[in-house]
Amino acid sequence: MDDIVKQAMAKWPNVPACYGWLGLDARGQWWLRDEQAQACGAFASGVSGTRGSLVQHEKLMDFIGRNYMADLAQGDGRWFFQNGPQRVYVELEATPWIWRLHCTDEGLQLRSHTGQVLQAADIEQVLMDELGQLYLALPQGLGLVHTQDMLDAATAMERGWLAEPQIEQAAQLPARFGFVPSPQLAQA
Repeated sequence: MDDIVKQAMAKWPNVPACYGWLGLDARGQWWLRDEQAQACGAFASGVSGTRGSLVQHEKLMDFIGRNYMADLAQGDGRWFFQNGPQRVYVELEATPWIWRLHCTDEGLQLRSHTGQVLQAADIEQVLMDELGQLYLALPQGLGLVHTQDMLDAATAMERGWLAEPQIEQAAQLPARFGFVPSPQLAQA
């Protein structure tokens, strides 16, 4: 967490949390969701207009990524961005993490949508849902493999760098891995 965020939290400790205003899509992109986007429906619903505005400012994306975490104090699996003194709970289209994979001659490279470099040796489970989407469980949590990286994932499996996936229903993943796709709906 950024020092400036910690300072703001100490200065203003009782700022109410914000729900529904930030989304993370299945490609690891952040979306700002104003009242109009929220009125169109849930972030993960697929209804036109529910996404909001794509965050494209590099420094803002980096700031969100550095201050993105799970609500461990509550233990309820809600993910949030600590924006100064305010928690902005994140609507998840898929999972709390989106993993990017790249195969090289030396092995499998892995990083998160926030830019965190990870160790392939830390992969705890490989899962595939009924739609053929691939997920990796790491100590950080469950993440969906980015759709553009499926060829690298297949190559990693062929080379023995990734285990064969276990089949799991997508609807079961939040309960099994302890995350809340929509803190806004859970709050209601």
